[in-house]
Amino acid sequence: MPEGIVADATTGRVAVSLRNPDVLALVDTRRRRVVRRVPIPESARHLSLVAPGGPVLVPSERANTLAQVALPSGRVTPTRVGNYPHDAIAAGGKIFVGDERGSTVTVLEGHRVVKTFRVALQPGGLASIDEGRKVAVVSVRERVLEIYDTRTFKRLGRVDAGVGPTHVVANDRDTLWVTDTSGDALLVFTTTPKLQLIRRYALLGAPYGIGVDRRPEHARLWVTLTRTNELLELSTGDRPRELRRYPAVRQPDTVAVDQSNGRVYVTGTADGVLQVLDPVLTDR
Repeated sequence: MPEGIVADATTGRVAVSLRNPDVLALVDTRRRRVVRRVPIPESARHLSLVAPGGPVLVPSERANTLAQVALPSGRVTPTRVGNYPHDAIAAGGKIFVGDERGSTVTVLEGHRVVKTFRVALQPGGLASIDEGRKVAVVSVRERVLEIYDTRTFKRLGRVDAGVGPTHVVANDRDTLWVTDTSGDALLVFTTTPKLQLIRRYALLGAPYGIGVDRRPEHARLWVTLTRTNELLELSTGDRPRELRRYPAVRQPDTVAVDQSNGRVYVTGTADGVLQVLDPVLTDR
């Protein structure tokens, strides 16, 4: 049951979280095979990198632990965090962990907890924006998007986020994209001059996983449709448009992008497989 995934161009590894047994599979991107299986405290639905080269952040939900896994060695350093950590990101020199069942965010400096603050009910996805000065939190149960200052932890904005938001990514500046899975839509938000919804783009098929290619010349959004088992390639910006769609593996829950070459990786949770896609990086 692969789900959480992240691609690291520096080490040439793709990390994939597997369940039963709970391990982190490290895939060699050149040979396209698993080269190491690292035991982790519990499986993760989201993975991210502290920085290029690692470590990998592994929010281990039922263990109430954030594991940091070094690349390519696989050395694991666990830290106890809040109740049911679901997603984690690095921003502003810190690590922010969304505690889904605690409705809190736990903040780490290195491996040490320095702060815990309340957020809306059931935080699902996190993203770094404004070059790490702010962190976005989308809360599934309360169906809102919130923005927090990564230095003071003060809330800077809060807006409604559709009928069933699940994941969020950002462009590191002022634009955020949220998958509204129940609402069959991609929601576009800006933080300039304040946090606000600026566009709703219909995506029929239960959009769920989302990844972003941040290279300026090939900026793309990649969104999985879990009801129709498809992968969508969209333009970025405040008016995204569909460029192409591809057949995907069954139950394509999560997507990751290699920021060095644009290669796309999709987890097929139903069949225990990893899909690798080299997209045609031209506009249509």
